[in-house]
Amino acid sequence: MKPAEIHAKWKELQLKIAKEFDSDTPDLKVILFLIGVQELGKGPGKYSKRQKEELMHIATCRLLSEMGFYELEGLDQDGWPHWKLIKPVPSYALMEQELLLKGLAITYFEDIYS
Repeated sequence: MKPAEIHAKWKELQLKIAKEFDSDTPDLKVILFLIGVQELGKGPGKYSKRQKEELMHIATCRLLSEMGFYELEGLDQDGWPHWKLIKPVPSYALMEQELLLKGLAITYFEDIYS
């Protein structure tokens, strides 16, 4: 996707999630958190600050796995997924990194919403 298409689809995704959860427009961190909760598979719940950070990490690994950077290693004794780095993630500028994650998140939710 081209940057302009990512920006347009990102706005659509934000509005769809805000409407579905009857909430404010979510930013990238919130959307990563939602992906992390989805990938954990335990549904909504109370999470500590550390667990929220881990959920966003799970989401980032899940999204980057689509590009072959990570693969799911398995679940720990508590059912939390662990990912293994397959190849180094290139150093992207912050804006490039954000655009990449937004594009991958759009694709992730297209699969869910279709």
